[in-house]
Amino acid sequence: MRTSYRVALPAVAVLAFTGLAVPAQAAPCIVLDQGHVDVIGIAFEDGAFDLHVHDEENDVEYSPADVQLVAKPGSETTVPADPAFGFLGTPGAAVWVLPQVQDPELLWPGIGVEEIEAGVFASDSVKLDVVGVSGPAAVSIYTTDAFGAPTVLVDSGNGLPDRINTTAGDHLHANWAFEAPGTYKVKVRASGKLAATGQNVSSPITTYVFKVVAQ
Repeated sequence: MRTSYRVALPAVAVLAFTGLAVPAQAAPCIVLDQGHVDVIGIAFEDGAFDLHVHDEENDVEYSPADVQLVAKPGSETTVPADPAFGFLGTPGAAVWVLPQVQDPELLWPGIGVEEIEAGVFASDSVKLDVVGVSGPAAVSIYTTDAFGAPTVLVDSGNGLPDRINTTAGDHLHANWAFEAPGTYKVKVRASGKLAATGQNVSSPITTYVFKVVAQ
């Protein structure tokens, strides 16, 4: 059972309870900081992409606009001396990593394409483009093999967009690295070519919010 999962009260409710004026832009904030979460869930329904957050622990889906994804202080580590990890910054510098391999104390981020059936897209190919990152430093998404060697999927430090190629029915876990504490907004777009018509379709640009907490 995840004890650190929590749902914050909507700002509207807090202000109403205190008798203060309620701003029009107030919105709920669901905080996810632990357990298996598809931080980017990709579905294709009624002829359109649906990008969401899927809390696998509780089998609940959320709009990305309602969710804050948290890298807790325990995610802090240091950049390895191996030059292959140079994309993370200076060796020995602090970096906050949500890991590819599950740590029960941290958020375990996935990219889920299981909701898309085979045959919908040509070659079952679904593309996920990271088109923008705003925040205090760079963000990287990378995998490591059995020997610990990294393959970089996304590195905002050397320019965007970067593309992650996925396949309908697949599920990807990777390391998500943040080079400084603070709040980040990661903008993504999904796309593919419909197998039946050859039409290229894409989602609206969707923003995901991450908060990185220092010790």
